[in-house]
Amino acid sequence: GGQPPVRGLRASPRARSAMPSWVIDRYGRNDVLRFTRDMVFPIIHFPNEVIIKVHAASLNPIDLSMRSGYGATALNMKRDPLKLKSADTEFPLTLGRDVSGVVMECGLSVSYFKPGDEVWAAIPPWKQGTLSEFVVASGNEVSFKPKCLSHTEAASLPYVGLTAWSAVNQVGGLNRSNCSGKRVLILGASGGVGTFAVQLVKAWGAHVTAVCSHDASTLMKKLGADDVIDYKSGNLEEQLKTLPLFDFILDNVGGSTEKWALDLLKKWSGATYVTLVTPFLINMDKLGVADGMLQTGVTVGSKTVKHLFRGVHYRWAFFVPSGPSLDEIAELVDSGKIQPVIDQVFSFSEVPKAFLKLEGGHARGKTVIDVISKK
Repeated sequence: GGQPPVRGLRASPRARSAMPSWVIDRYGRNDVLRFTRDMVFPIIHFPNEVIIKVHAASLNPIDLSMRSGYGATALNMKRDPLKLKSADTEFPLTLGRDVSGVVMECGLSVSYFKPGDEVWAAIPPWKQGTLSEFVVASGNEVSFKPKCLSHTEAASLPYVGLTAWSAVNQVGGLNRSNCSGKRVLILGASGGVGTFAVQLVKAWGAHVTAVCSHDASTLMKKLGADDVIDYKSGNLEEQLKTLPLFDFILDNVGGSTEKWALDLLKKWSGATYVTLVTPFLINMDKLGVADGMLQTGVTVGSKTVKHLFRGVHYRWAFFVPSGPSLDEIAELVDSGKIQPVIDQVFSFSEVPKAFLKLEGGHARGKTVIDVISKK
């Protein structure tokens, strides 16, 4: 620019009022995605918040669900619990949960981070997302990015990592000291959560059986899976029943699998079945918040009781934002135990293409968006 900035004001992000972003103005198919250069610039509302300049983001199945309006009832309640704002305040809505980038600005009570720090985070779904030049996060959702990864690589991990962490460690009770020699079965092993979970329990010394389609078997072996089962090569149930029983099952698939998969667990030995396919937000959409929570509670209650009766634990897990858990994940990454698995990287201008790619299924790892390179 020709003119020197007035007392440094224009040079600071404060002076900006708009930024480039991908938004939706209504729920629907891919054509609802719209690029804008004048999304409202984020501001710090709470002293524990930070503004992050987004270098890279990645897509997860929840982005497809949210684009289509899944969970809108529950998420709107979380955005505005007291119904203080008018009904349509979630739009324009920015999707994207993962971010790797650089801290730009910190709230007054943030002591752990400072501007210029390279960080990563998974932003919870009730907040504005990361397919944007800048994003706001709470300090407790943020963690230092693993040093050994580029931003593009790092952006592939937070959401799936925290989802797997929640399922395996917080809900499933597995950790580095009790996993050795345990038999773990992972259903739907080649997606984002699956590729992470395989590496996580391997790092902790488990024996891993991965179920995926045949063309992902090389990848599974590379990630350390001991047995790889192709669900297309015949009856999956029959194939798995020929193997010794399992101590832990992680289900990313859901559906009819549940009916027979519980029989693959060791009985009366604390074996656990954890599913990530939960009806929680769907029930909220269909039945309204109170009834939805009730219905979800009734379902999980009856399933838990039924399976305890058969000597196995049945649990639900879902994504939980957590800086401290990301710290532990970063340690595993920096020590070479977990690596990002990236299917394809898209430029920021190709976000709709990236959504279509994800919608096509058959992912081998993650779809990443390089936000900063101006292609």
